[in-house]
Amino acid sequence: MCGVSLGRVTMREKESITIHPARNILGSLRVPGDKSISHRYAMLAALAVGHSRFENFAPGADCASTLSCVEALGCIVARDEKGMVTVDGLGAQLRAPVASLDCGNSGSTMRMLSGILSGQLFGSELIGDASLSRRPMKRIIEPLTQMGAFISSAEGDRAPLHIQGSKLNAIAYRPAVASAQVKTAVLFAGLLAEGQTTVEEPARTRDHGEIALRAFGAEVERNGNTVGIQGGQTLKPLEAYVPGDMSSAAFFLCAASLFSESNLVIDGVLLNPTRSALLDILSGMGSRISMVRVEESHGELVGTITLMPGKGRHVRIEGAITALLIDELPVLAAIAPFTAGGLEVRDAGELRVKESDRLNAVTRNLQAMGARIEQTEDGWRIPGGQQLHGAEIESFDDHRVAMAFAVAALRASGDSVIHNAECVAISYPAFFEDLERLVER
Repeated sequence: MCGVSLGRVTMREKESITIHPARNILGSLRVPGDKSISHRYAMLAALAVGHSRFENFAPGADCASTLSCVEALGCIVARDEKGMVTVDGLGAQLRAPVASLDCGNSGSTMRMLSGILSGQLFGSELIGDASLSRRPMKRIIEPLTQMGAFISSAEGDRAPLHIQGSKLNAIAYRPAVASAQVKTAVLFAGLLAEGQTTVEEPARTRDHGEIALRAFGAEVERNGNTVGIQGGQTLKPLEAYVPGDMSSAAFFLCAASLFSESNLVIDGVLLNPTRSALLDILSGMGSRISMVRVEESHGELVGTITLMPGKGRHVRIEGAITALLIDELPVLAAIAPFTAGGLEVRDAGELRVKESDRLNAVTRNLQAMGARIEQTEDGWRIPGGQQLHGAEIESFDDHRVAMAFAVAALRASGDSVIHNAECVAISYPAFFEDLERLVER
């Protein structure tokens, strides 16, 4: 079976990909639409009455799972090759699905959609792939059950989830884990409940759920780390352009930071303050970053980022900032050995229950490349000033691990082979092609 050549990147049997070392990252690009926003727009469009239309909707398999579930709940969904998605919503009461709702690999779909299904007057079952079926669901089962839904699950904490919806009551909820998915699930259920539902977070997380609710016409209140919504509000359909995904842009920004002559421009990217902490970290690591043409779109900030490398210092990530960087931590760790000061990450135990145990996955792959790294219970200590070599890299079927080590491989001496690289399709199907376009060798 022959391979498929992507410039100097080689894909074999759509499973393993060889990454060659680079000299620089040069050029500009637009990254796909933000996953977090795309999920929420699709779900809220289902609850709006009428025709919603979204440009630059996230192209990956995760958001496709959300669209399939929305369609199975009675909405008319259409999608074209240019990333345009339309949803004809039914209002607060959807239709009972005729089969299980398949969430694929998407924890976002399963957790946030559970909030909506809890307020429907029918039963449903949410299923997922092997990876998703290992991920914890008690964090959403607990509050939704308090609101009046009846939910059963495998082993009390795992998919499949069986949800019997009902008339919901508002609650004041304080989650033990800072999670934007949990917050959004409770707020979506709160929209369908009687009374005022509030969520008080232990640390602030992404606020795309609140912003999206406002964009669809709902009133949402925020006071510090507490957000609240009054049940019974009617949503209006929305036409919007989905900003570029900062978590996808992170891989290119980190790649550019590795080379002294890099010059990278990323247009139309999301600059939401709960997502832009990455830029502060890269600045601390030495990159010179500027943001231009910043504007607001349906409550979200969007703009252009330029990056040129420089000299940095040791960086420590801990406390509330860790929750804001949870998706970007693998790639930051992957480039840390090459930085001047290295990196220490604390309070990142949540990485153990993502698509893989990302703390362990990053550690094993960096060690395979010859790095010195200390894994702790909830993070890493990674010295800077190291030179790594090419290696056999295991993706662990985790899209962010595969992309993170494609970036690290650019700076290593010798080629690296990333196995099961096709998992990038979960969030960014064209990632390797886009990376190759920017590489100078």
